[in-house]
Amino acid sequence: MRREREKGDKIMMALNNLKSPKGATRKTKRIGRGQGSGQGTQAGKGHKGQKARAGASIALGFEGGQMPLYRRLPKRGFSNAPFKIKHAVVNLSELESFEGDTVSRETLIKQGQLKGNKKNFPLKVLAKDGEKFSKALTFSGVDKFSAKARELIEKAGGKIQNPPRKDPKPKAKK
Repeated sequence: MRREREKGDKIMMALNNLKSPKGATRKTKRIGRGQGSGQGTQAGKGHKGQKARAGASIALGFEGGQMPLYRRLPKRGFSNAPFKIKHAVVNLSELESFEGDTVSRETLIKQGQLKGNKKNFPLKVLAKDGEKFSKALTFSGVDKFSAKARELIEKAGGKIQNPPRKDPKPKAKK
């Protein structure tokens, strides 16, 4: 036999008794349902014109047949943005607490220094706050080093193994 729920009883949350908090849901605005609704007659579209018609959508930048601004202005310059190479940056100050003696992509991922999509970016070591860097670490498979970082690593007794190959410049076509 079920007992009646008393005022202090707590209800266990389940799919059959979930409720939105008060005020979380609004009634849908019913457009074009008579003048008494407040959204009758023109149904929020104003009087006549292209935007008041059914299925009206105007392309972005369309100026009614007039030559659009983006075509009137001259085009100049070049953007290198599509060709930009993003690097996963590792600072020497972060490597002060590095466990182990070889720094590579795998070890950085294992220790949580590289996360997310930065795992796939080329690696670059910078010398930010690295004046106190004193660990003799071996770097392998790192793509780039700043000049200061390279200097501090060698000063601390570290090594840079297999520096990346520089591809020769392509020959100009004649």
